[in-house]
Amino acid sequence: MPTLHNDPGQLRVSRCWPFLLAALLLSISPSAFAVTGDIDLTSSTVGFFAVAIFVLAYALVMAEEKIHMRKSKPVLVAAGIIWGLIGWVYVQNGMSDTSEHAFRVTLLEFTELMLFLLVAMTYINAMEERRVFDALRSWMLRKGFSYRQLFWLTGGLAFVLSPIADNLTTALLMCAVITKVAEGDKRFINLACINVVVAANAGGAFSPFGDITTLMVWQAGIIQFQEFFILFLPSLVNFLIPAVIMSMFIKDQKPSSVYEDVWLKRGARRIIALFLITIATAVMCHTLLHLPPVLGMMTGLGYLQFFGYYLRRSLPRSLERKRERYSRRGDNKKLEQLGGVVPFDVFNRVARAEWDTLLFFYGVVMCVGGLGFMGYLGLLSEALYTGWNATWANIVLGVVSAVVDNIPVMFAVLTMEPDMSHGHWLLITLTAGVGGSLLSIGSAAGVAVMGQARGAYTFMGHLRWAPVIFLGYVASILVHLWLNADSFAVFG
Repeated sequence: MPTLHNDPGQLRVSRCWPFLLAALLLSISPSAFAVTGDIDLTSSTVGFFAVAIFVLAYALVMAEEKIHMRKSKPVLVAAGIIWGLIGWVYVQNGMSDTSEHAFRVTLLEFTELMLFLLVAMTYINAMEERRVFDALRSWMLRKGFSYRQLFWLTGGLAFVLSPIADNLTTALLMCAVITKVAEGDKRFINLACINVVVAANAGGAFSPFGDITTLMVWQAGIIQFQEFFILFLPSLVNFLIPAVIMSMFIKDQKPSSVYEDVWLKRGARRIIALFLITIATAVMCHTLLHLPPVLGMMTGLGYLQFFGYYLRRSLPRSLERKRERYSRRGDNKKLEQLGGVVPFDVFNRVARAEWDTLLFFYGVVMCVGGLGFMGYLGLLSEALYTGWNATWANIVLGVVSAVVDNIPVMFAVLTMEPDMSHGHWLLITLTAGVGGSLLSIGSAAGVAVMGQARGAYTFMGHLRWAPVIFLGYVASILVHLWLNADSFAVFG
């Protein structure tokens, strides 16, 4: 998990990187992993040992906050052991080229997505440095909303913003507002944070950029960019049902007024525009040119670098104009702030990456790829999608994602490549995206908000409202099955 600042009212969007990076790194074509090796190791001692190593590593990851050991360590070692076992078996059978090729393909896919990740990470950090998120928070604080209005405003904004800014970034932003305005009111903070987590996960489910799992499905080419919006109404229902019920338990009173004056730095709005243009470039590369989205993202990094060059070159003139203007006004506070202005540097934004999480997802990708190569994902696919109805399998996997986390669940499904209709692929995208809302530990947004609102938003506090959230989960599935019934007859 990312390191969280001790001040719950101070938004640190850099905490979002670990999960945004994960989203991008795991957006890997399933064809690279949906390959079973020539030797079936699922019934061998080597295979059993590999599974045991992976389970142990993941248990250590889940216990990170208790044992204070970075999550990258166990999965990196597990990945090395699993592929080492594969290599040893294949060398013994004179087939080393096969295992080497499988490993290299996995690694190359990871490298491509790492570049995708670096661009998106750089843009969000650039917007943070230009104080975009601080300004949004400040505006909300100055308006003096009541608790009930704040509940709906933060939830609604989480649902609207998460398809663009990703669910984790949005959840942290809204949580910062809640904890700042309602400081000390743990009951309201808990309810509002639950609402934000549910809303952010629901909003992220109908956009390729909203969640890790949707990015994975989009880049795999299974669901096209515009097709995700079919899930808008099911996602909206998933958010609204628990929100309406929880809002009935909020007193309609106003918190103490809080004032915070935040000014955007020069170029902030233009960086937002460049980010949207970069996303459009990536989408067009993928949909129109049938080239990897990373091409568009790297082009977008060039946009930002050119703009950064302009900001640096024009900084002296800009500072001089501001000094003259503030001197005429006699605004000594603003003049003092100008002394702390430093030139914008794109690569300072890259340096703020959370490399522990980057390495963690390398380990997860390699572990799952290795187990799939051994044949275990083929067995799992047969058990779930042949032994069960695909609809029930996808619904159950959504619930499982609340415990195991939706990333490995979706990654495993993509790797298994079950033969199911387009409607079922949309269903697993929906359930994996919103199923994590059932528990506070079921999604990146929930885990991060627990750290930010420590002591107010807790696992047990969220669990008490799990039945209400489950109503929204079931309702969203029923709405999808009803509205998009035709898609269940279309395969691929």
